[in-house]
Order: sequence, then C-alpha cells, then structure tokens
Amino acid sequence: MGMWIGRNRKARVTYGFDEIALVPGEVTINPNEVDTTFRIPRKDGSCITLKIPIIASAMDGVTDVQFCIEMGKLGGLGVINLEGVQTRYENPSEILKKIVKSTKDEVTTLIQKIYQEPIKEELIIRRVQELKEAGVLAAVSSIPQKAERFSAIAQEAGADLFVVQSTVSTVRHISTEYKSLDLEALTKNLKIPVFIGNAVTYSVTLELMGCGVSGVLIGVGPGAACTSRGVLGLGVPQVTATVDCAAARDAYHKKTGRYVPIITDGGMSKGGDVCKALACGSDAVMVGSAFARAQEAPGQGNHWGMATPHANLPRGTRIKVGISGSLKQILFGPATVDDGSQNLVGAITTCMGNVGAADIRRFQETEIIIAPSIRTEGKLFQTVQSVGMGSQ
Repeated sequence: MGMWIGRNRKARVTYGFDEIALVPGEVTINPNEVDTTFRIPRKDGSCITLKIPIIASAMDGVTDVQFCIEMGKLGGLGVINLEGVQTRYENPSEILKKIVKSTKDEVTTLIQKIYQEPIKEELIIRRVQELKEAGVLAAVSSIPQKAERFSAIAQEAGADLFVVQSTVSTVRHISTEYKSLDLEALTKNLKIPVFIGNAVTYSVTLELMGCGVSGVLIGVGPGAACTSRGVLGLGVPQVTATVDCAAARDAYHKKTGRYVPIITDGGMSKGGDVCKALACGSDAVMVGSAFARAQEAPGQGNHWGMATPHANLPRGTRIKVGISGSLKQILFGPATVDDGSQNLVGAITTCMGNVGAADIRRFQETEIIIAPSIRTEGKLFQTVQSVGMGSQ
C-alpha cells in the first residue's frame, strides 16, 4: 500500500475535500423529509439529541455564552473553551476588543500575554450556569492536563458534555515531567459524556474508544486559523482521516455493540465540505471559521487558533474572516452569498436528498469518487471574476 517516495520508503496517497466528489443516487428524496439528527450516547443508554449534526468549535473568536445559547436554540451545540478568555476575565468583551484592534505584527505577542492571566474556577461555574439558566446544553472543553480538575468543576455546575482536546490525542502519552491523563479513569468517574480529540488514525481511534468516550474528534491541523501543519509538518487530509477513523468506529461497534460517533473537526468552511465530511463517515462536524463570521461571534469577524497563545511555539494565528450574517442565516439561510458559506443545513439536506440518504447513517454510504477537477471544471468565468466557486 502506498507509493515509493525514494529508496526503501513508501508513503500513502491521501485526500482532502477538494479532491473528491459525491455521486448522486439512483433514488432521490425530498430534502425536507431527511433526518439530520445527531445523537451523543450517555452512560445510562440514553442520548443527547441534536437536531442538526453541527458543533461550534471551542475557540474564543467563535463561542461565548451568548453564542452558545443561540446555537443551542437553533438545534446545534456550541462549546466553551475553559482555558480561554471566558474563564480568565470577568469581562472578556474588553479583552476581545484588544485582540481585534491589534496589528498583525503585535497580535500573537498580545494573545500570549492575555492568556497568561490565571483561570478562575468560579468563572467556570458561572459560564456553565449561565448556559443552563438559558435552557440550553452546556458543553465545555479543556486540554488533557487540566481535564481532571476542570471536568469535576463543570459537572458539579451542571455541564452536559466535557471535551478533552489537544493537537494530538493518544491513550498512551509518555512524560516524566508531569502526570499524563488517565482517560479511562476520567470517563469512568464522570457521569456526563466525554469527547476526546484530536485523532486521525484507525488504531488511535480504536484505543480512544476503548476508554469509554462518547465521541472522537477527527483532524490535526486543518483549521483555518491553525498553523500546526506549517510549524510541525503534521497532519492528515480530512477525507482520508475521516474515512480511516470511521472504519475504526465501525470495527469497534461490531466488536463491542457500542456505537461511538466521530466528529470531523476543522477544514470545512462551505456547505460542500460539510456534506463530504458526513458522506465520508462522520456522524457530525465541528466548525470554527464559518461561525466566526456570524454576527453573534465574539471575535467580531476575527478568528484565532487554540494553540495561538502557546508561550514558546504558537501554532495558530489571527485571521480576519469578516462578518457574513447572523448565525441563523449561516445555519439555515436564506443565503445572500454565492460561495456556500451560508445555509449549511440546507446544503446538508439538499445533498442528502440528491444522493437518496434518508438519515446520516445512510448518507455515510454515499458513493465517493476521486475528482481533483471538481472545483475547476467549467468554472473559468467564476475563477476569472472571483465569484461563486472561484472566490477562494
């Protein structure tokens, strides 16, 4: 398997969203009659049910309490970053304004300084309670080193879901400098579901699922504001990563009878990308930059990666994405732009209808073809005029 890249060394060919296409089905379905439900399993056998398979990333330019409340009311889920400005500052809006107004030459240093402020545990409690008081699900995120402490605080405050997230997640992490997270013990001790991420390989996904998690985030470095692939040379294109990890999910389900969803995380800014991720085997998607363009997003049209504040090796940058419209418009339309960045749910339901998939599980069986010319074929005028599919 793979191709020779030199003497005694082979490499696999892998694929991203722009290199594949979905094949229309032999039967089509009214888009209004497809089921886009996403279910997150709980320990007691019940499920957290979302009307749409879309989660907003735990990034400070994307989610805050008000954004997550609106996202929850629209049928999706937003995740609060417990190591961001929301838990470091009483009034994070003032801090966010400083990040937005800073120049590109000073912004990384400024972000590093801002994130040196200690996390306040009382603010973790407050953010979770604010979400619960609004009547929506409370989902929060932290890195592995803080997961044991922060998850206990969040659960006590009423959180519904805890996400453990790092650039690369494994069960077997070796360190002599600090205690590694015991993921199996964490999921056993918590009553609420735990997501873990991020992973991109079959074997790692299998091991993570074996620890009792309720979902695995898929993707290393594809985010619009992430620079890990440039800084570290690390990553797997999202189509291949999703297909490989979906195979692990199916193998785990066959062996244990427990279905653990995978969530493709990052690299999707258009409806077509989201559709391809689901068709490649994902149960839901986690999106950042598309939501950073919402009027409700705290970054005011700016977006930066979770690893941007790293004191010694930043692996993210602030990018200006602009404001496209309301969150409702980005999710459900009506779209006023022609590039696929609005009405993401409409794109999903229309694509599902055209391939003949009545629900997400059937959507995962869609025929996929390798099609590197899919974005450019017949699109000369769009490319020349920088409109539609030629706007990127």
